Formats: sequence, C-alpha cells, structure tokens
Amino acid sequence: MEAVSTPKHEGDEEKSTIVRFEAGDPQDPRNWPQWKKLLSWLPIIPVDLCVSFGASGYSPATMKFTKAFGVSSEVGVLGLSLYTLALALGPMVNAPLSEYHGRLPVYIISYGLALPFLLGSALAPNLGGFLVMRFLCGLFESVTIAGLGGTIADLYGSHNTGYPMSIFLWAAVSGSSMGYFLMSFVAQYRPWYDVFWALLGISGGFWAIMTCCLLYCGETRHSVLLRRRAKKLRKETGSESTDVPLEHRPKGLKELLLVTQTRPFRFLVQEAIIFMGALYNGYLYGISFLLNGAFGLVFGPEGHGLKRYQVGLCFLGIIGGVTIGVFTNIMQEQYYQRRVTQAKYANLPEARVRMSKIAAVTFPISLFWFAWTTYKSVNPAVPVLATALWGWSFYTILLMTYTYTEDSYKQYSASALAGLGFVRNVMGGGFPLFGNQMFTKLGYQWAASLLAFLALLLVPIPFILERYGVRLRRRSPWAREHIDEDPGEDKSMAHGAQGDLGCGGIN
Repeated sequence: MEAVSTPKHEGDEEKSTIVRFEAGDPQDPRNWPQWKKLLSWLPIIPVDLCVSFGASGYSPATMKFTKAFGVSSEVGVLGLSLYTLALALGPMVNAPLSEYHGRLPVYIISYGLALPFLLGSALAPNLGGFLVMRFLCGLFESVTIAGLGGTIADLYGSHNTGYPMSIFLWAAVSGSSMGYFLMSFVAQYRPWYDVFWALLGISGGFWAIMTCCLLYCGETRHSVLLRRRAKKLRKETGSESTDVPLEHRPKGLKELLLVTQTRPFRFLVQEAIIFMGALYNGYLYGISFLLNGAFGLVFGPEGHGLKRYQVGLCFLGIIGGVTIGVFTNIMQEQYYQRRVTQAKYANLPEARVRMSKIAAVTFPISLFWFAWTTYKSVNPAVPVLATALWGWSFYTILLMTYTYTEDSYKQYSASALAGLGFVRNVMGGGFPLFGNQMFTKLGYQWAASLLAFLALLLVPIPFILERYGVRLRRRSPWAREHIDEDPGEDKSMAHGAQGDLGCGGIN
C-alpha cells in the first residue's frame, strides 16, 4: 500500500493520507498470480453463457408453449422479448450496487435471485405469471453483462485485456445459438416447461461453481478494496484524514443514480463513436435473435423439413464461425501489441480496428449468401456455411466495438458500454417480434436480402474509426482525457494501418 500525505485544502496545515496501490502490491488484483486472475473471471463465463441460454433456449419450445396456453405465435415471442428487454434494463440496477458493495456480492446475490424466477417460469400457471417471471429472471441475470468487462479491467492493464475480452465476447456472441442448439433436444421430446427445468439445473450448477471460486479469490474492484484499506487504517490510527483518491471515493446516491441512469443515454446521443458502435451492436444482436425464428422457417417443416433438434443442429454453423473468430483474433491482437510497442505503449484504440474492416465487408456478403441459398432445392449445408461466415463477422465486429470503446473511454467505459448494451438488448428483443412475419410475407430470399442491404450501410464504420478515430476522440469531453499526445499519432493511425492491410496483414 502506498500512503501519500497531501494537504486537504490549499493553505491547510492538516494533511490527509491518500491510500493507493503501490507498484508490486500483492493485494492489487493486477498483481495477483495468473492462476488467481483466471479463477476470478473464467468461472463467470459459463454463467454468462447461461444468460444467453435463458433467451434463445426458450425459442425451440415456443410452439409447444403457444399451444399449451392457447395464444398466438406473436404473443409467444413475448417470452423472448421481455427477457431480453430486462437484460437491457438490468445493468442500470446492478451498476450502483457494485459501486457501493463491490462486484463479488452483486454477482453472487443478483444471479442467485434469478434462479427462483427461472423456477417460476417452469411452474407458471398462466401467461401473465410466465411473462412476469421471465422479465424478473432477465433483470437479475443481467449481472454478468454489467460486470464481467469491469472484472477483466480490474485484473489486467489496458494493453492486456485483448485475450480475456475475446473469451468474454465469445460467450456473449455464441450463447444465443448455443442455447437454441442445446434446448432444441429438450423441446423436441419434452413439454415446454422442461426447457426451464433444464436451464435451472445448468444455471444453478454454474452459479454454485462461480460462487465458490469468487469467494475464494475475493473482491477485484479497486475502489472498494482501497476504501476498505482506508477504513482499516482510520480504525488503527484513529486519524480521520486517511482517504482514497477522489476518483475512488463513493458517490452520493443521487449523483450515482444520475450518472448510471443518464450518462449511457448521453453517450448514445452525444458521442459519435458510441452511436456507431450501438448501430452495429443493436443490428447484429437483432439479427441473431431474429434467426431463432427464421431458422425454424427455413430449415423446419415449411422449409427443408427438418425436425426441431435438427434445426438446432443448424446453429452449429454460427457457433463454429464465432469460435473461429477467437483464433483469428490472435492475429489482430498480435498486430495491436506490435503497434502499441512501436508507439511506446501509447493508447491506440485505432489499432483494434484492423480485422473488423474485413468483417464489415463479409457481414452483408454472408447474409446475401444465406438469402439466395434458402431454396429447398439447395442442400441445407450451404446456407449453414453462410451463417458460419456471419458468425465470424458478428464476433469480430462486436469485439472491435467493445475493445475500441474500452480503450477510448477508460474509466467512463462502463457508461459507454452500458449504452451499447441497452441498444443491443432492446433490438435483440424487438427483432423477433416482426422477424417471422417478414420472412413469411417477403419470402426467405428477399427478407434475408433486406437484412443484407441494411448491413451494407454499416460497412464504413470501422474504416471511419481507423481514419478519423483520433479526431472523434479529441472532440469528446470524456475520450480526449485518454489521448496520449503524440504529434504523429493521427497520421500514423490514418495511414500506417492501411499500409499494413495492403501488405496482407489483418482487434
């Protein structure tokens, strides 16, 4: 621990002792041994997967659910949409709690509170009760969305978050397809409510493992750890002048709520970087949940005539593409580390964009490919291969938006990412409400083509970020604090990366 004496106010004789982590401090989470770091976040990954399972795992059971309750398919989709909407709102609740109490109790208690509502979803006697259970379950399960990125930032310096974030985003992106794939086997042979019993068993088991690991490793949030040290020192010394740096001091409840509830929306409206990232996040997640219904049409009884579990197997294409993205990101990360080393470890978010320029182009290509191979006369493996390319594009673009945002806004990134997450989950919940109707009325080919044409409008975003990102960050009152003044920075990022790409190089 480093304790520095500084005047409380200019001209005051009384001095305050400021508590900070000193270099090499073993209690600083960034100085923990690698095994302990891994144990502090890897067990959260399967829990984060379960959050997505809770959304898409319901989809293969929707038909049985609507028959059991005698409602239309449009009403049945509300079971997915309300859950996803709750995932968008949940971080607004969890963020203030973690500020005061730390990440560990919020992970354990919030997700633990979601389990009874998962049970309630299985036992719901009527539609109203089921929808309430679904919403409350999503509200509490959203804790991983709000906290896992912050936990990684607690444990690793900004230049070393690339690989952990790639695993986190793998879970966030592949979870939807994986949930449909797994639960399609349950929905094929069992009543709709058995899907929720299965989800309860999986989620409860992973929650128990996560709880044991986190209790063993302890809290990671720096502000909470430093405040505990300061409190202990005040008790030992009897001095009330011991405190933590200003940025780690607890905010008043009114101020905290004002920041957590309004700043994400200010970022969405005022920050061009966040607005562009939100467009990509929302559209990609919207399509990912829309495909839950579209796959049932394209590959199910009205299309290729596959059984429900076989439709679930078709999602392996997306899962495979996303997983390949984890490995191709190694090249992106190597490029990023090389650029950062050359710049003497300056902050270079634009070096995170390189691979996403390719993904921005393959994104609409994959949708056109899928669109015009959905004919019954075409082997279903062909459109599945198209979805693998889409999955790779989805993962690569989403990872870029997260890492670029983290590097650009640093201590403000929680609010920035909350804005991205809100749009992502709102659109993820909204797209399924019209997806089936769109595919039915326009036809599979033109419906998917419409999605591809809209994707073309987003292609310029990573190119804009690479070329003009520094300028955009300079205009931001939050991002310009983290620009390392380098006379050649703008020029190097605008031209150097393009030169590398031209030579065959590939966040």
